[in-house]
Order: sequence, then C-alpha cells, then structure tokens
Amino acid sequence: MKTFMANANTIERKWLVVDAAGKKLGRLATEVATVLRGKHKPTFTPHVDTGDYVIIINASKIVLTGKKWSDKMYYTHSTYNGGLKTKSAETLMAQKPTKMVELAVKGMLPKGRLGRQMYKKLFVFAGEEHNKQAQKPEVMEVRG
Repeated sequence: MKTFMANANTIERKWLVVDAAGKKLGRLATEVATVLRGKHKPTFTPHVDTGDYVIIINASKIVLTGKKWSDKMYYTHSTYNGGLKTKSAETLMAQKPTKMVELAVKGMLPKGRLGRQMYKKLFVFAGEEHNKQAQKPEVMEVRG
C-alpha cells in the first residue's frame, strides 16, 4: 500500500466561520491555526497547504485572562536606532481590533513561504458582519 500525498489537484477546501465573542485569544488561535494548516483532515501533508479558509467574526469581543489587557505588550521596530515602539493589548484593541487575533494566529503557523500561503486564507472582522457570504461558510464551533 502506498502512502497518500496530497497535491494541488486533490485538495478540497471548505469555508468556515468562527464567532470569537467571549472566546480566549490563545485557545481560539490554536484551533484556527490547526484548520488553516489542514491538520484536522486525514489527507494532511506537511509540505502542502491542505487547510480550509477561516472567517473570524466579533474579533473585538475577544477575552484575555488576568491582567493581560494592561501587561501584554506588542512590539514593532522601525529598524532605526531607538526605533522600538510598544503597545499594550488594550491600546492595540482600541486602534486595530482585528490585529491581535491576526498576530496570534500568524505566530502559530509555520514560518516561510508555506506559512504565508496559509495565512492568506484567514479573514478577520471586528464586528458581526463579513463580506464572504457568497462562499456559503459553515459554522465552526471553538472551545474556550
């Protein structure tokens, strides 16, 4: 018996929608990253993008435990001397409500060309509405 290897012709992708309201950031991100990678499918192949498309709604209603709203910091650097900028989770959520979820999921995907290809299948929306109704997404339940 030969081992199955997925390729671009044999992949079937679904569209899934996840409601992030009241969900913990890390728990949501791990399950979404697993689906984007395709590890939930029996046809998973490590060197091929076999994952599904994921739409996350209500990203602005995500939950952080403890004092993470004030203590968790996000860093960016301009590559110039003294160019380090920090933002707390609270200010990042106020300025860009979808960015925190995107960064959490992106950090859990593989680094390199394949990971960037998987990340393009993620769509995050701050509110209840999304513009992907034409794809007829199925509802995906996430624990946590």
